[in-house]
Amino acid sequence: MGRNKMLLPLDGESILRRAVGRAVAAGLDPVVVVLGHDAERARDELAGVSCRAVVNPDYARGVNVSLRAGIAALPAEARAVVVILADMPFVTASMMETLVERYRETTAPLVVSEYDGVNAPPILYDRSLFSELGAMEGEGCGKQVVKKHRSEAAVVAWPAEALADVDVPDDYERARAGLASG
Repeated sequence: MGRNKMLLPLDGESILRRAVGRAVAAGLDPVVVVLGHDAERARDELAGVSCRAVVNPDYARGVNVSLRAGIAALPAEARAVVVILADMPFVTASMMETLVERYRETTAPLVVSEYDGVNAPPILYDRSLFSELGAMEGEGCGKQVVKKHRSEAAVVAWPAEALADVDVPDDYERARAGLASG
């Protein structure tokens, strides 16, 4: 992107603040936000939002290290974690609420979002999977755990259009246009 995409404006607020606000609105508690590049600016962006910022100094090693940092920051009484990626602008508070509801209704240790056959965040992991998430090496540790426990998972289907992330300028423009059109 050539700049910190988390601080780009989207629908009246930064991508980061928007995503964290949706997690808070979904009733997730605590909301742990793992920061890396430009952490102080990102922390400033979250001023006034009810969340706990955790800085991952090894953010350049990839999202797996950030996932581990976030899980390590959870309180001992946390029964599960909902993992979201801030750069997925069409993930809503309602989607996160639905994952939590499905988790409470079932005994599934995993609640997976599926977008027309594609698994992607938000994903809910039960505490029983935390050690596996922490032990996995290489890219995609969350996906590895999903693949390993797929037969035990509850699945929530979302429209394919909701699966989008902001990685390049064209993605950002599509997200802006999509949000503007409703």
